Amino acid sequence: MRYLIAALFLLLATGWAAPVWAQSAELVEAFNRQKELREQGRYAEAIPFAKKALALGKKEFGPEHETTGALLDHLARLYYRQGRYAEAEPLYQRSLAIKEKALGPDHPSVATTLGNLAGLYDNQRRYAEAEPLYQRGLAIKEKALGPDHCIGLWL
Repeated sequence: MRYLIAALFLLLATGWAAPVWAQSAELVEAFNRQKELREQGRYAEAIPFAKKALALGKKEFGPEHETTGALLDHLARLYYRQGRYAEAEPLYQRSLAIKEKALGPDHPSVATTLGNLAGLYDNQRRYAEAEPLYQRGLAIKEKALGPDHCIGLWL
């Protein structure tokens, strides 16, 4: 049971699970629909649901809440997967700023966003910008989970 609780916490902290603590069924529904479409590779169709989830999340939790940061990350990931890097980058940057403020600079969820932003830079051959983000994210994950943990830098 202890491991199940730890796994659920990790999923929530890294933004992989729906914001189950949300009061709004509409938010959870929009989040789950964008996730389903994303998993099917239907990124363009998922974007309106991700935008809706983000708007509802901002309304429910506020613009500086960790959940809002996670929802920004999800929308950025959809743009990234479509090669729409100019649209993804400011969302990742905003998500990072929110998570650092809300969770602290050494939280595993911060490392996830660092890895996502680094991947975006890496894909654009902006290696000088990507490398310090990868290094910082890896240091956070190793500190939080140990150097031999099987979870990658970003999810």
